[in-house]
Amino acid sequence: MLFSSIPFLYYFLPLVLAVYFLTPARFRNAVLLLASLIFYAWGEPKYVLLMLASILSGYGFGLLQERYRGQKGAKLFCGLSVAVSLSFLLYFKYADFFLENFNAATGLGVPLLRIALPIGISFYTFQIISYTVDVYRGEPAQKNLIHLAAYVAMFPQLIAGPIVRYSDIAQQLEHRSHSTALAAEGVRRFLIGLGKKILIANQLGELCSVFRASDEKSVLFYWLYAVAFALHIYFHFSGYSDMAIGLGKVFGFHFLENFNYPYISASITEFWRRWHMSLGTWFRDYVYIPLGGNRVGRARQLLNILVVWMLTGFWHGAAWNFVVWGLMFAVLLIMEKLWLKPLSKCRPLAHLYVVFFVVISFVIFNAENMGQALSDIGGLFGAGGIPLVSAEAVYCLRSFALVLILAVLGATP
Repeated sequence: MLFSSIPFLYYFLPLVLAVYFLTPARFRNAVLLLASLIFYAWGEPKYVLLMLASILSGYGFGLLQERYRGQKGAKLFCGLSVAVSLSFLLYFKYADFFLENFNAATGLGVPLLRIALPIGISFYTFQIISYTVDVYRGEPAQKNLIHLAAYVAMFPQLIAGPIVRYSDIAQQLEHRSHSTALAAEGVRRFLIGLGKKILIANQLGELCSVFRASDEKSVLFYWLYAVAFALHIYFHFSGYSDMAIGLGKVFGFHFLENFNYPYISASITEFWRRWHMSLGTWFRDYVYIPLGGNRVGRARQLLNILVVWMLTGFWHGAAWNFVVWGLMFAVLLIMEKLWLKPLSKCRPLAHLYVVFFVVISFVIFNAENMGQALSDIGGLFGAGGIPLVSAEAVYCLRSFALVLILAVLGATP
């Protein structure tokens, strides 16, 4: 069920809100949990059991860490919890990727598992890991299973984020306030996100689909597609984040911001402080800093960056183009640390550099495989003897000009 769908907007959400606010405060997390399970089961009923198993695992290991706090057992149970959560993610999301590459490397023909990917597993897995690690670091374990399950399964942010860390809303799970002013603010934020998704992201997605189906490729068409997709993915995910943050306010939760006009950045470092901020800070706090962060020697620090960004790319999808996408940002970030700092002094030039490489990166991101990614990048620069302009490219430019202009303007403050 999508936030922009008729069933969600006209049936599910009004019913949930009515039941939620008619229910006494002490039972509202239970209502939220039940609504979230129904929301999730709408698309994949069988995988509700997987999510519940993940929640029970995190809950049990959290209590064990609390019991053995300050002892070696706490570290063991934290590690086991992370391992269990990651094992679910690796099996359902990455098993066929590993088997495909194993077959390619060895020449064997191990059958693929062909497992459907559970919706939202990347997000709720990271939230469970954040909970168990936060408990290990001193956060009190959640004794109430309903509260913890409501946090993990909460439907506003379950499918597309933001990644909500347990420590950020632990107090709100126990006590939160509601008001008409907060609800009105939430509704306005939800409508902004809905507008981003329906009026801009979906239209730009249509342009990308037209490009893929076209037999009249040209340099202009490749660049039109590249810019359109870079804007599409921003309005798509920032729109969902706005809707999640808005719904959170209606239910009394304050989720952290997830996008902050990333396309105005003057460095790749700044870009990733503004783009999908919940993911960036998650990898910083739960991977980069535990690896040593900036406290180690320069060589180890650069290796940490490579590891974190390889994992960031791999988190987005089980394909080599996602890994290359992540490593591309790692290389750019390393170059900025070592050589490119003076570039930021000339902000217009630095801004062009950021936009250029971000657009190229999303061409890689949106490809079906690395072969297509290389072909698309070649098309941007006229490889294969394609013409500079085609009649279909000009037609699409004229047809989508207004949406593109609004998207460019809307991507700035």
